[in-house]
Amino acid sequence: MSGRVVVVGSANVDLVVDVPRHPRGGETVLGDRLRRSPGGKGANQAVAAAWAGGADTSFVGALGDDEAADLLLVSLGGAGVRTDLVARVDAPTGTAFVTVDPGGENAIVVAPGANDLLQLNDNQAERIADAEVVLAQLEIPLDVVTEAAAARKAGALFVLNAAPSRELPPELWAAVDILVVNEHEAADLAGTPEALLDRVPVAVMTLGGEGCVILRREREPVHISGIPVQVIDTTGAGDAFCGVLAASLARGLDVEAATRLAGAAGALAVTRPGAQTAVPSADEVALLGGRVS
Repeated sequence: MSGRVVVVGSANVDLVVDVPRHPRGGETVLGDRLRRSPGGKGANQAVAAAWAGGADTSFVGALGDDEAADLLLVSLGGAGVRTDLVARVDAPTGTAFVTVDPGGENAIVVAPGANDLLQLNDNQAERIADAEVVLAQLEIPLDVVTEAAAARKAGALFVLNAAPSRELPPELWAAVDILVVNEHEAADLAGTPEALLDRVPVAVMTLGGEGCVILRREREPVHISGIPVQVIDTTGAGDAFCGVLAASLARGLDVEAATRLAGAAGALAVTRPGAQTAVPSADEVALLGGRVS
């Protein structure tokens, strides 16, 4: 393993039900059996950075003192993620309620629980300062995300996956080196994808099955094609993308090369159910990544 990544973010237990279609307001829909699996954007991305990206990865997050926390720690540790800096707090571990339709599209509601109590301590800040890439999302308090960005060392990259989309403070915008968003998040944050470059030097916009676009100041956009696959569940695809992107950058790849591998990881993830359980191996990513153009 080479390259050091610290992922600062959420960890949830996912309660997943396959449904014939997502319910409308006031409607009850009968689904299939309930599945329970480890999730949360931060934890998913940490698993992807370590298992699919081959980076030395630490996870900074908060869990409750319950059985759900044990499930997450086993999953993270099994993927090779360092969990020695995970905080245990007096709140239930976060829970996500996920419905998945026959086309693999999901709808998610998150009860943050312990994630809302995450605070950075000195040991966590020291680990962040030792990383080549710091990766965060927006399922934890914004002040923690901002503190994590400020704690990185000179020359390290701060990658923000602005999901779920929310208004960001100026000091956080100023800290972002690479922003990762989907089309909806880009519209929420800036109106148009090109307007993102008024705030950040590099933005990667994911396009689902169509791949993604790399936007950089004073350079032409670069479209990375999607890879045709049979979609089973899209729940963890974006997280697999972000984790492998961060890991590849930490290992010294440039943005385009890192994004191609990230796209391969996202494509593989949608062919399997679940979030962390769907993360492919580094060998699978490398093999498929050679087909991304």
